[in-house]
Amino acid sequence: MRDDIGMVRREKLEKARAFFGDVFPESSKRTHRIEEGLTGFEALSEEKKIISLTGRVRSRRDMGKISFLHIEDESGRIQLFLRQGTLPEASFRAFLDTVDLGDFVEVTGTLFLTKQSEKTLDVSSWRMLAKSLRPLPSEFYDLKDEEELLRRRYVDLALHSETRELFRKKALFWRTVRNFLTDRDFLEVATPVLEHIPGGAEAEPFVTHHRALDRDFYLRISLELPLKRLLVGGYERVFEIGRVFRNEGIDREHLQEFDHMEFYAAYLTMDAGMRLVEELFRDIVKQVTGSFHTTSNGHVLDWSKPFPVFDYFELFQKETGIDLANDVSTETLRKFADEHGIPYDSSFGKGRLIDTLYKKTVRKKLIEPCFLVGHPIEVSPLAKCDPKHPKRVLRFQPIASGSELGNGFSELNDPLDQRARFEEQMRLRAEGDPEAQQLDEDFLEALEYGMPPACGFGMSERFFALLMDRPIRETVLFPPMRERG
Repeated sequence: MRDDIGMVRREKLEKARAFFGDVFPESSKRTHRIEEGLTGFEALSEEKKIISLTGRVRSRRDMGKISFLHIEDESGRIQLFLRQGTLPEASFRAFLDTVDLGDFVEVTGTLFLTKQSEKTLDVSSWRMLAKSLRPLPSEFYDLKDEEELLRRRYVDLALHSETRELFRKKALFWRTVRNFLTDRDFLEVATPVLEHIPGGAEAEPFVTHHRALDRDFYLRISLELPLKRLLVGGYERVFEIGRVFRNEGIDREHLQEFDHMEFYAAYLTMDAGMRLVEELFRDIVKQVTGSFHTTSNGHVLDWSKPFPVFDYFELFQKETGIDLANDVSTETLRKFADEHGIPYDSSFGKGRLIDTLYKKTVRKKLIEPCFLVGHPIEVSPLAKCDPKHPKRVLRFQPIASGSELGNGFSELNDPLDQRARFEEQMRLRAEGDPEAQQLDEDFLEALEYGMPPACGFGMSERFFALLMDRPIRETVLFPPMRERG
């Protein structure tokens, strides 16, 4: 059936070529977008102004010597009226013989209102701009499988205006972030995707080979360490929005590559950083959704209220009975996990075990937008220690609907402390933890030149996915997919 359709469309392509010559022309003579024709309808129709529109054919209804169809461009959809007489007979016959749903056409004529009060273009001439050799699936059959829609996103976009609108909102999401930060004197920069040493996050990296330099590089897993080097160099407020790569599993909140933003501000305290992030989040929510109320996983979230602040140690003890202020052993953590059926890897050290238990007990209960603060030092190798509580660090996380929406730190700028933290991470790597951070001598050397006290914050497009109440891969234009079985 598919082959038969393809053969018929190729035959129509040859007929169109016989009539027009070039049916994939370089340019069109479009004078108006469809939206402009519809919004300016009164003036254009009264003046009987001749206009040219372009678009994809989305419907067609032939009735002898007349034909109605709809075309659609990015801005909207409009009805066309074609009739033999207004169109030369040969042109009308070429239309009947060559045009299929999915073709791109250019049409010229005047606007009028039908008896059913539909704004319509009375077509006096037309030509083919691109012949579609494959039929678009109908909304009533074919390609309803979510995997195939993601695999052939271009078809999803062509069929569903709500999908196109989703990615307009995503562009607005990042534009809002960029405008918010540049308005507050942050400098936008771009740092390398290829790194000698991956750092700034606990994740397994992708490896690639640089032939000219004959050495392996890592695709970055974070933006953090290069941006901190810029603070050493004298910049006081910097940020970057860029792609990062993590060789980890796929689920509702995780992908192997995603857009990420991090900012760093010298002399900004953690408390001031939290206020800045709360203001940023509120601006994003309002700009992208038009409201301060969103829905996620069946929960209605109110972003207009001040974010409450919760203490990591207090919530952890409440949910597990384990007081992290004491010298808790890995055996104690493993015992709790075993008793409650929480899976973990035998290579997990104390920090990874704490984080695993936290995610299974504490995080899922944090629904309304809030901040979690005061994380254990074992899970925060790049954050400054809390001077009042040496087992804790100056770190905050915005959380909503049980999902972590970012990470903020009072940045560790003591090079000796940082070296000791890295060495502990390397010990964990040696014991089998592939996500433990690697020791970066160049970064440590940069810190030895002096980095001012600073607050940093990072967030990914996971926040956008939560606002849209969708799994993250549905909010990516072309997500990585498994091979077809």
